[in-house]
Amino acid sequence: MRAIILSCTIDVPRERVFDYLQDVANCPEFTSHFLKDYRLERLDSRGIGAAASFRIASRLATLPLAAPLASLWAELIVTEVAPPHRLVIEGHGGRLGRNRLRAVISLTKHDEEMTRLTLDFSTEPATRSDRLREALGARTWLRLQWGKALQRLRLVLEEGKPSAHAVRVAPG
Repeated sequence: MRAIILSCTIDVPRERVFDYLQDVANCPEFTSHFLKDYRLERLDSRGIGAAASFRIASRLATLPLAAPLASLWAELIVTEVAPPHRLVIEGHGGRLGRNRLRAVISLTKHDEEMTRLTLDFSTEPATRSDRLREALGARTWLRLQWGKALQRLRLVLEEGKPSAHAVRVAPG
């Protein structure tokens, strides 16, 4: 698939955006509308080697003719971290994990305390049926979902609320 390239401006310093994104445990906060059953694959959810598995699911996946939007399982792993500029996430998904996934997140300063986030997401379908699924609408659907995810990410970071997994309850 041709790359899906999306960007947004976040009114938060680049270092804070990077710290938030390099922790894959934060991902469900802004992608829960299309990534379901999100599970961490190792205890340390930050930096190189952090991994997760999830189901890419559409509300339309239950319709009889929704083949391009059917649920698919996927796994990801953080493969490159260049603070506070770049984060590369690679993985595989689909039937038997045969389709390769890749997301490159680039962060640049936009103003004094603002960040320009660019997401470059691509897949590499392994079979003709996987290429057909993309041609029948999966690419457009993914572009819409990632666009919504970036807007949700912007809201989460600008509101300054900590993620649910980061809040610790004091004993007793």
